Amino acid sequence: MQKLDLAKDLRENSYPGRGIVIGKTPDGSKAVTAYFIMGRSVNSRNRIFVEDGEGIRTQAFDPAKLTDPSLVIYAPVRVLGNKTIVTNGDQTDTIYEGMDRQLTFEQSLRSREFEPDGPNFTPRISGIMHIENGGYNYAMSILKSADGDPASCRRFTFAYEKPLAGEGHFIHTYMHDGNPLPSFEGEPKKVGILDSIDEFTDLLWTNLNEDNKVSLFVRYIDIKTGNYETRIVNKNR
Repeated sequence: MQKLDLAKDLRENSYPGRGIVIGKTPDGSKAVTAYFIMGRSVNSRNRIFVEDGEGIRTQAFDPAKLTDPSLVIYAPVRVLGNKTIVTNGDQTDTIYEGMDRQLTFEQSLRSREFEPDGPNFTPRISGIMHIENGGYNYAMSILKSADGDPASCRRFTFAYEKPLAGEGHFIHTYMHDGNPLPSFEGEPKKVGILDSIDEFTDLLWTNLNEDNKVSLFVRYIDIKTGNYETRIVNKNR
């Protein structure tokens, strides 16, 4: 698979929706993840990321404008021991609770499907990072409707063992803007990662569509120590 220019890919897509990037820095020392949200409606755009323990959650920027919290208020990032879970919905909790009961990432998601927001039927995208004894691997998942038909759910899991330095994978909910919004197709895109968390945060935020971007989370985790740095950028301030 060809490595894409992540900045160009974001810049040329006005509405990828919500997106997850997971990978490893070029120097091989850090595990990297990023999660962003975008919005077209007032309800979707009225959000910020806030820290919540070792993870984050979404929160209404203006509580008076919040109409339906069901698909917009959730914890995108939670940490379970040496595992970091990143998702675009409340399936973060499903994965956390399942893996806490010794289920696998994939088994934990068996109880979930795409979002019930027809006619889009937004895919549920999820990632899991596992760091232990100086080793690192990750997996990504997408649960999607059958080309917009909610009668069938299609489940895909992609596992990356011993990921290569300087390489990551990017999955997002929609191929591009549209009505209805077309679900992501294919396997996660191979993209480059930067050594600097601030430069990578800037690359992502700068190239997300100015009108539609809402919030961005980036975390770099030291593979040897488990210590991490986090950046959060909110359009609403």
